Amino acid sequence: MLEHNGELVRGEGYIIDDLTDHGLDFIENNSDRPFFLYLPYNTPHSPMQVPDRWWEKYEDMDIQQGGTLAGREDPQHTKAALAMCENIDWNVGRILSKLDELDLAENTIVIYFSDNGPNGHRWNGGMKGTKGSTDEGGVRSPMIMAWEGKIKTGRTIGEIASAIDLLPTLADLAGVQYEPEKPLDGISLKPLLLEEDPDWQDRLIFSFWRDRLSVRSQDYRLDHEGQLYNMIEDPGQKMDIAEDEPEILQWLSGSRDRWLQEIAVELPDEDKRPITIGHPGLAYTQLPARDAKSHGNLLRSSRHPNNSFFTNWKDPEDMITWDAEVLADGRFEVVVYYTCPEGDIGSLIELEFNGASLNAKIETAHDPPATGMENDRSPRTESYVKDFIPLHMGSIDLEKGRGTLTLKALDKPGSQVMDFRLLMLKRI
Repeated sequence: MLEHNGELVRGEGYIIDDLTDHGLDFIENNSDRPFFLYLPYNTPHSPMQVPDRWWEKYEDMDIQQGGTLAGREDPQHTKAALAMCENIDWNVGRILSKLDELDLAENTIVIYFSDNGPNGHRWNGGMKGTKGSTDEGGVRSPMIMAWEGKIKTGRTIGEIASAIDLLPTLADLAGVQYEPEKPLDGISLKPLLLEEDPDWQDRLIFSFWRDRLSVRSQDYRLDHEGQLYNMIEDPGQKMDIAEDEPEILQWLSGSRDRWLQEIAVELPDEDKRPITIGHPGLAYTQLPARDAKSHGNLLRSSRHPNNSFFTNWKDPEDMITWDAEVLADGRFEVVVYYTCPEGDIGSLIELEFNGASLNAKIETAHDPPATGMENDRSPRTESYVKDFIPLHMGSIDLEKGRGTLTLKALDKPGSQVMDFRLLMLKRI
């Protein structure tokens, strides 16, 4: 399921190609005025699914560059990632060609960057860590910038930077004045990009994920276990020099402690924040199976909540709930996305929240097979895809407040209620 301005839509073809098509249309439609296009591709990522056009080149290729940890690499996974990257290259080329075609290249800043290290044990430049790590291999990624006629080609800038620098850099390059409501940690990279011979000061970049905090200066990294590395002489983080560099250790450790105190990072054992419903500024609220809690014998279609659905709804006592908070009073149209075999239609379901309730009967059969595996190049752990159809339950009045939103069955004439993917609420 894809979303466009809150509404569910169906894409066309391979998602990276489809997203690029939309990006090209956006450029065409805004070519006569300033625009900002953010095009976040979601590959290379599992499931390792890529069309034949890109896979055929890599299917029988002998991988020459291995991962940092020998023996942990899955060659099929790596080949699929390489095929996905080549598809990205092709699509980025389409964007750049469109800028040339419309004579926009000289007036357009293009940035290409990634979010984290590889999602598997494959070649990583000899760095330590992959996705999910706060070591160099988990957080260091490429960032390439182009601005025809302004940024010289072929240069490599060695000073460290981060995604937090993008806002101040772009505002500075474009001459946009802005007053942030809160202090920014990022700084403008304009002096480095335009070779203004700046008196560039050393800086610290903090990487935090799941209690793992790492601090990087230009020359050193203090990892989440208190080990210190010289990143110039030892980019693979093989030798802890904490005992040899007590002053550097004290500097980075103190900076780490002050950062923690300032940010007040305290991760609770359980996230008790509610799912919000009905923001006054939004028409739609999605409540997917991903964010729900199941009760009884309901099963997820995958151990990964993302894109999963609930199945095995055989006991009428089973239910699906969300810890929810309605942000403003309102009336909402309610749509459930489901599948159900012909022999099991007829279940009566109820949606209830703080005394308000809505009932509907499942009267239309829809039981498509799971799809998507035909382009898998490595065994997936994510859920396969099913085509879910909407059941329009009607409308419900919800009052502002917090409570438990419950979807349950009042009657089940067949062997199961349904497979559940998504609850959609639209403010009316």
